[in-house]
Amino acid sequence: MLEQKTITFLGAGSMAEAILGGLINKQIVKPEQIIVTNLQDQQKLTRLAGTYDVNTTSNRMEAVRRADIIILAMKPKHVKEALEEVQTVTRPDQLFVSVLAGIPTDYMESLLKGKASVIRTMPNTSAKVGASATAISKGAYANDEQLQVVEALFAAIGTVTVVEEEKLDAVTGLAGSGPAYFYYLIEAMEKAAVDNGLTKEEASALITQTVIGVGQRLQKTEKSAKELYEEVMSPNGTTEAGIGVLREYHMQDVMEKAIAQAIARSKELGVVFHN
Repeated sequence: MLEQKTITFLGAGSMAEAILGGLINKQIVKPEQIIVTNLQDQQKLTRLAGTYDVNTTSNRMEAVRRADIIILAMKPKHVKEALEEVQTVTRPDQLFVSVLAGIPTDYMESLLKGKASVIRTMPNTSAKVGASATAISKGAYANDEQLQVVEALFAAIGTVTVVEEEKLDAVTGLAGSGPAYFYYLIEAMEKAAVDNGLTKEEASALITQTVIGVGQRLQKTEKSAKELYEEVMSPNGTTEAGIGVLREYHMQDVMEKAIAQAIARSKELGVVFHN
């Protein structure tokens, strides 16, 4: 499905690299099928070309002309300028895939004129290791076959969930920002481990495998998260002591508020782009 497709990335930030790195590492596409463009950071393009052997250019118009799939991965504030420029060289058969938080498909369609096929996605940076949790929604003019192409593209770098577009702000605050929440928690776990006598390397090995095990356990059981943590707790045991502190500081409430704030920010970022 993707073997003969040329994929152009407009933007060369961390998400673009995560996606293209995942696609190449899993051999879903060949490096020569990928074009990356960035107007301001030539050093980034040089590094990406050296690391992944992809094509790079600062000529956005030419990169779009050559593409079958255009992945919009620039900063959201630059999307208007970029799409107004390239819409003069787009073709009806091209597919635009956005990874931009908060920007609705109808806004992008209006900038591209005509009936451009746009599919909005929200992956996360775990795409780089083939483990993204991605949600996707199609715009007014994208068809089911194109949706399947995008499903295949992102399934190559993790799981894919098709949702209604109005749910994507919630996805952004949950799964888009989600890896950062876990890394933040892991930082605290590492510090606690080192403070109590483990080396950083020992702590990292133990924590990393614990996180992997938790993910696999969740995938393979029908039990709820609450049932799973209660399963670990024995009366007056070590886990109960630790959970007791988390409850004392209302850590679940804190996490709920953090996710709600991230969702609210996603909505705020998108307001300016609504038609």
